[in-house]
Amino acid sequence: MDVTVIDTSALGDRSYLVHDGRVALVVDPQRDIDRVIAAAEAAGVRITHVAETHIHNDYVTGGLELARETGAAYLVNAADPVQFEHTPITDGERVDVGELQVRAVSTPGHTETHLSYVVTHDGEQAVFSGGSLLFGSVGRTDLVGPAKTTQLTHAQYASVRRLVGQAQEDAALYPTHGFGSFCSSGPATGADSSTMAEQRAHNHALTDEDEAHFVEQLIANLSAYPTYYAHMGPANLKGPDPVDLTVPEPLDADELTRRLQQGEWVVDLRERVAFADGHLSGAVSFEYGDGASFTTFLGWVLPWNDRITLAGSREQVEQAIRDLSRIGIDSPDAALGSGPAQMAPEVATASYRRVGWEQMLAERPSDEPVLDVRRADEYAASHVDGSVNVPLHELLTRMDEVPTGTVWVHCGSGYRAGVAASLIQRAGGSPVHVDAAFGDAEAAGVPLTA
Repeated sequence: MDVTVIDTSALGDRSYLVHDGRVALVVDPQRDIDRVIAAAEAAGVRITHVAETHIHNDYVTGGLELARETGAAYLVNAADPVQFEHTPITDGERVDVGELQVRAVSTPGHTETHLSYVVTHDGEQAVFSGGSLLFGSVGRTDLVGPAKTTQLTHAQYASVRRLVGQAQEDAALYPTHGFGSFCSSGPATGADSSTMAEQRAHNHALTDEDEAHFVEQLIANLSAYPTYYAHMGPANLKGPDPVDLTVPEPLDADELTRRLQQGEWVVDLRERVAFADGHLSGAVSFEYGDGASFTTFLGWVLPWNDRITLAGSREQVEQAIRDLSRIGIDSPDAALGSGPAQMAPEVATASYRRVGWEQMLAERPSDEPVLDVRRADEYAASHVDGSVNVPLHELLTRMDEVPTGTVWVHCGSGYRAGVAASLIQRAGGSPVHVDAAFGDAEAAGVPLTA
């Protein structure tokens, strides 16, 4: 048995191509299925089965399109009320994929109908656990709805224990979530691989013998998750449309100017340093980088279904279109160029200051406020003395709570503060971007409250 990991670091998830050298099973494919097809071609195998562990809450699946493209059987829990052709599968059912024996195991918790898959080949086993058993943790249990969180947390506790009992100790574990995804919960280890034996020894869901304590602690540590999650489940139940990853014909300067003047969302993909130094007035900063923060925060912050224009280099725009398609933001428009002068030379430019902690300490007047745009749980753990907390994902709806005049904006790493500074300036405010890691604040002499 060979397992190819297809990593989607922008969302903290993984998909898997599992094969016997001839035919393959794909587990939890992302929407941009060209990566999966390329992996199968590189391995010289034919995809005959595609399996979903659950109806995903954090991304739009590529499972349906991949099954149609390859002619594969599409394995989906028989209890899921999906609106497309598929091969229903139930707990305990076995499917042969060439020489691989694939067995479904009911593991409710992350969702009510969650399945894991135990794959066996020549005495070797691998467990594909989706959002059930993760490396050091488990999938979060509050995405179905607040009224069901306690029930699903109890179910998660029982499910992971059942799962380890149905696999060999040396079985390799391959979860979908847990690599930065907001679908994970608890103390995820950051490990790159694991086995069932390692999880039995170290995973808090398996080492905590007090179920009530586990449930209480997991629920207490659940934090905010992206609002776009609300749109993922319905899209996946309906059956996503094929994705178009082509870069559209770029807008001309006049049309880009009109959109800025109309207050539409023009998203500058350049580095936040370049944006602070000079940008089209009215644009907002979502630095593309490697996409790890870009996708989550753009989808979380900007109003769903509002028209978006991506502004940057062709390569940045092409990559951003791919990343956004994974969360159902399809066919954004594009403005191509290296900066404001190329994109819309007639539009006024704007800028704001970027500083580190030492500069903030030395230069901030005592009457100018500090705005912390981290999540509420991060703020509660430790924050700058006297700072105001408005989480980035709530900023557009709470802009009236942002102090007037000059405001010094920070977050955990500098990324969210850069987005927030651009939004505040767009709304008429005067931000100073504290582009520094919060973990360095104390060493720089910034007074903190724990």
